[in-house]
Amino acid sequence: MEKEKKIAFAADHAGFELKENIIRFLKEEGYTMLEDFGTNSSESTDYADYVHPLAEAVADHRFDFGIVVCGSGNGVNITANKHDGIRSALCWEREIAELARAHNNANVCALPARFITEEQAREIVYAFLHTAFEGGRHERRIEKIEHF
Repeated sequence: MEKEKKIAFAADHAGFELKENIIRFLKEEGYTMLEDFGTNSSESTDYADYVHPLAEAVADHRFDFGIVVCGSGNGVNITANKHDGIRSALCWEREIAELARAHNNANVCALPARFITEEQAREIVYAFLHTAFEGGRHERRIEKIEHF
C-alpha cells in the first residue's frame, strides 16, 4: 500500500546528490508516484525556491509525503514548516523518522545531507514511509499545534 503513496522531493545544491539517490532507491523499491520539485544540479541555489512549492503541494493533499534535503536539514525543515498543514521533521536516524510518523504524523521528512550517509538516508526514508501514525493521545497533541 505504501508504494501507491505520492511522494514529492526537493533539495538545494548540497542535498541534490542525496535526493537523486533516494529517488533511485524508491524506484528500485517499486514506488512509481514520485515528483521532483528540484533542484536539478549541484550548482548553488536557494532551497526555499523548491521547498515552498513542495510544501504547498503536500498541504493541498496533492502528495502524501515530502522529502526535503539540504546540507544541515534545518533550512528545508524550517521552510516547510512555514506552511499550514505541514509537519516537517528533521530526521538524522531511523528511530527519529519512526517517531516523527508515529507520534507527530509528520508529512515531510527533512534530511541533513552533510551528516548522514546514503545508506542512513535510505533507512530513514524507508522508516518514514512505512511507519503509521498511532493516533490516540498523539492526535490531541497535534490538534493543539495546528489550532494555536
